[in-house]
Amino acid sequence: MPEHEHDPAERKYYYNVRTGKVEQGYVSGVTHRMGPYDTPEEAARALETARARNQQWEEEDARERAWAEGDDED
Repeated sequence: MPEHEHDPAERKYYYNVRTGKVEQGYVSGVTHRMGPYDTPEEAARALETARARNQQWEEEDARERAWAEGDDED
């Protein structure tokens, strides 16, 4: 029995960045998958979710830099 068979993440969904397809479990190597996600729909939106999170982090970083430089206008 494979070691990861009892891993709860094996039952989750992943987005394969190479193929653009949603997979359940460890189908692809770690360098080609994003996740885990609870549903196939969430996995299908992986790139959209990542873009939104990156944008949010960039905005937070900009606010922190402005505060550190004394440019905070709040």
